[in-house]
Amino acid sequence: MNIPRIIIAATQSGSGKTTITTGILAAMKKRGLNVQAFKVGPDYIDPSYHEMATGNPSYNLDSWLVNSEKLRESFLIASQTRSVAVIEGVMGLYDGGVEGVSSTAQIAALVKSPVILVIDVKSMGASAAAVALGFREFDKNVKISGVILNRVGSDSHAQMIIDALNKIGMKCFGVVKRNAEITLPERHLGLVPAAEKNFAAVVEKICATVSENIDIDGLFEVAKSAPPLNFQKPLTTSPFSLVPKIAVAKDAAFNFYYEDSLRELEKCGAEIVYFSPIADETLPENIHGLIIGGGFPEIFAEKLQANKKIRSSIRAAALNGLPIFAECGGFMYLMRSIADFDGNIFEMCGVIDSRAVMTNKLQMVGYVDAEILTDCVIGKAGDKLHAHEFHFSTAEDLSENIFECRRLRTGKIYRAGFANKNIVASYLHINFAGCPNAAKIFVNSCKNFTQP
Repeated sequence: MNIPRIIIAATQSGSGKTTITTGILAAMKKRGLNVQAFKVGPDYIDPSYHEMATGNPSYNLDSWLVNSEKLRESFLIASQTRSVAVIEGVMGLYDGGVEGVSSTAQIAALVKSPVILVIDVKSMGASAAAVALGFREFDKNVKISGVILNRVGSDSHAQMIIDALNKIGMKCFGVVKRNAEITLPERHLGLVPAAEKNFAAVVEKICATVSENIDIDGLFEVAKSAPPLNFQKPLTTSPFSLVPKIAVAKDAAFNFYYEDSLRELEKCGAEIVYFSPIADETLPENIHGLIIGGGFPEIFAEKLQANKKIRSSIRAAALNGLPIFAECGGFMYLMRSIADFDGNIFEMCGVIDSRAVMTNKLQMVGYVDAEILTDCVIGKAGDKLHAHEFHFSTAEDLSENIFECRRLRTGKIYRAGFANKNIVASYLHINFAGCPNAAKIFVNSCKNFTQP
């Protein structure tokens, strides 16, 4: 398949690549291109801006959560009807897990994509060319096709750097000057998700700035230079005669979902329906399972507490044996209560006898290997899952443990999570596309659920 594609990478975190990528996506859409966006790594928030810019769901490319073969398959399926695929990198180009797992460079190799490097030149002159040269020479298997200069101070500042780039034969595709009006809002887990507020005006300003200052047509030509990729369309037939209906919590408080994770459940025969724990008073009718993903329940704790009817509905469903899978924010929501950053306590669902307490210290971030300790609704004892954790809260007095985890970076072993006959909840985030057996077992658990 000839899929035009390009990766927008950076020298380090905080270089402005999400802002630049969002602008490129919106500018390409305005040119009439049907754009498919991707995000390298486990990030949930950046894809929300991608979707706002393109009108299409954005997919994650993470080689720890999803094996390389399935990752390439997901990329090809999502891109096959699009005009161009634009992939936003993670951290610096060569940064990732142990031995570069899920780094932007590794993903570039897997999907054979040219790379454009964003360089924050706020406190830099001709040295920016030396940085670009070092990135180009570090790994010759990564094709860096040019750079974009971000946070430039003046025209003379830009020209100084461009002259230096010309000496090393590095093309500059654009210069973006410092501008506080095109900065995306941040808080403790990174950017504020686009689902929480209407950031369309900010995206429009970013698009206008990028369109004026970056060679979008030139980037599209680079994307078209990417070599063909092999593709064999997978079977999508369902193994189940019954179509179990799985309710997925999705609103401003809970919106951390990988698109291909939900699609994997559909491949297994599930029907996905959405509801809002903030706005809806009851769960959807005739459901066979429930998923509550990650998000920011601590930010919306007052609204979640106020909706007593949905919390009562979830508690009753849990007692009736409904299969439930909850991740991070969803795990917190199932607890008795949440204590926010100021120590205010808000009642939650009371399904799990624990309290989530927000702290000012990052408790965990990184990839983990998780072994299931007892049979549950997503697997059998001994099954292993690749997962990711990122949270500032702790779970007080949690007595049950469903996973034995090993941190990929340090090798530290610890136990985590909660499970009973119909519930699995923890701080772990998984991608069902990367653990299809867990998807099949969960869908089968939902299939076998009998409405009381």
